[in-house]
Amino acid sequence: MSERLITKRLPLLLGFLIAVGPVSTDMYLPAFPAIARDFHNIAAPQISLAAYFIGLAIGQMTQGALSDRLGRRGPLLAGMVIYTAASIGCAVCWSVDSFAVFRLLAALGCSAGVVIPRAMVRDLADGPAAAKLFSKLMLVMGVAPIVSPMVGAMVVSVASWRMIFAVAAAYGVVALFCIWRFLPDTLPVERRTRIGLIPVIVRYAVIFREPAFLSHAATAAFTSACLFAYLSATPQIFIGEFGWTTAEYAILFGVNAFAYIGYNQLNPILVNRYGVAKVISVAVAVLLVSCLGLAAAAWHPEGPFAIVALLLVAEIGFGLVMPCSMVGALSRHQAHAGSASALLGTLQYTGGAIAGLAMGVLADGTARPMGAAMLLCAAAAVLAACLRPRLVFALAEK
Repeated sequence: MSERLITKRLPLLLGFLIAVGPVSTDMYLPAFPAIARDFHNIAAPQISLAAYFIGLAIGQMTQGALSDRLGRRGPLLAGMVIYTAASIGCAVCWSVDSFAVFRLLAALGCSAGVVIPRAMVRDLADGPAAAKLFSKLMLVMGVAPIVSPMVGAMVVSVASWRMIFAVAAAYGVVALFCIWRFLPDTLPVERRTRIGLIPVIVRYAVIFREPAFLSHAATAAFTSACLFAYLSATPQIFIGEFGWTTAEYAILFGVNAFAYIGYNQLNPILVNRYGVAKVISVAVAVLLVSCLGLAAAAWHPEGPFAIVALLLVAEIGFGLVMPCSMVGALSRHQAHAGSASALLGTLQYTGGAIAGLAMGVLADGTARPMGAAMLLCAAAAVLAACLRPRLVFALAEK
């Protein structure tokens, strides 16, 4: 594969594919109150979001192994077909249960677009080069969290929330065309694995026990849970508690997404200068401090703008921890990057599913459940980051 393809076309294509994740979540966040009203169930949006995260967690386990065995393009194409069909199902669903089932199916297909592009990065690069490529992907992907909620808000203002999923299905069709027409396979036939179910399970167990993977994956998983608690709770906090319009919430979300992109683009510079380990340590500390402030603001509310400011600071942790954790977790697994990426994603979205369900169960019309959940997750991320050298040392001694 040419250097020109790696540096120019490939990040654009992979970023567009990874963006199917935020398109599938962020675009319908402004519709949460409308969905709750339509189904007469205040927890319906969070249930659907948790089902989506469960589907991603399950789907990535299979997609990673399939992509290691069959190459990258085939599983991507199949996944996008499933995602497109399930998005149409979401648009015509008839109950909370059917909505959750279609969201789960959409996630099973979408998981290919989440896990396989990360494995393709690992096929091509490692270390600082991989961090740089991940950041390029995040720059492309970062457009989706800015634009998607605005599109969702526009749709809700003129039509039913169900039309949001018609737009998602159209995105799936475009993704299918891009994969079929432009995306090369980065895994040569000679590097593909030919193993059965039991060896795949054993491989996952071996990857999970590897200290560098385990410590970085735990850091990423708790950081993701913190992020998903924010995603699940803020629509009803700002639109419900503070009385913002869907458009105002979409702008808020877009500003936070823009901040995420900005922090993310600092990542290659910081990694080159200070190294992956130090960047993670500082970023999780910033995340913890911001979540302490969010918890305080939730219990002693002074209006929405204190929460807005602290969420912007929290984006530093989200923007820096994620790509560095990916690099740290995948760095020793080039031979089976798909499986390692799948396991990493499964852990992240399992945390997201738990956080989403918690926000639905604990919702009380205030920011308190979000503040408490984000603080707990940030503290766990700091602990996981602090245990990285201890885990490596302890297991190296065995």
